[in-house]
Amino acid sequence: MPAHRIGGAITAIALLSAATMALGHGDVAPQPINTDALPEVGEEWLTENPYREEAAGHEVWLKAVEIGASGFNQNCARCHGLGAVSGGLAPDLRFLEAEEYGDEWFVERFRHGYTQDGTTKMPAFGEILGQKAAWAIRTYIETRPEDGALDAHSDRLHEIRDSLADGSVTDPAALKSELETIAVEVKTASGAPVADSVAYEAARVLTPEPASWKVASDLLTVGLSASE
Repeated sequence: MPAHRIGGAITAIALLSAATMALGHGDVAPQPINTDALPEVGEEWLTENPYREEAAGHEVWLKAVEIGASGFNQNCARCHGLGAVSGGLAPDLRFLEAEEYGDEWFVERFRHGYTQDGTTKMPAFGEILGQKAAWAIRTYIETRPEDGALDAHSDRLHEIRDSLADGSVTDPAALKSELETIAVEVKTASGAPVADSVAYEAARVLTPEPASWKVASDLLTVGLSASE
């Protein structure tokens, strides 16, 4: 599978840890994010995402998605929804275009927050979390799949999940290839060329070792539940 078409998906642990935060709306105390693994971007705030794959390379982009997923779940999921799928309390950020004008809107809100009629609708995260965290979260958000992106493959992904769970896999290499093929077809809501796909995440961890089958099965279970 070509590197420019693959993406790391939100992990089962990250989804489960965020689940309790997604149940209500209210003030969010910003939680620090470890961004040491990401390249420095300078002190002056940028207007365009520096961690996109075409600008930073695949490994940096992949790390930004990973860190951004964790940062989003800790700080944003409560209002903007698990996997950035909004329940209506706040804007659905998946549809923010993966272009400079989308970046400018995102970073303005991230830095300064949003107040309406004297009520804080979104706290300011900029000074506390910093620019690297902002762009990591942005990278994660823009790679989220569009609504219904897995619908055409849902039945088959459930079958794969079940075979992994009960250990009835006979050809893990073929199954890995099938998951990668499905991942290529997943589209983003933002127009970004790479989708953060649970199908790819399952393929990424799948090996001939049976221990990996349970991990892949759990990822598919959580990912499919979140998409339904």
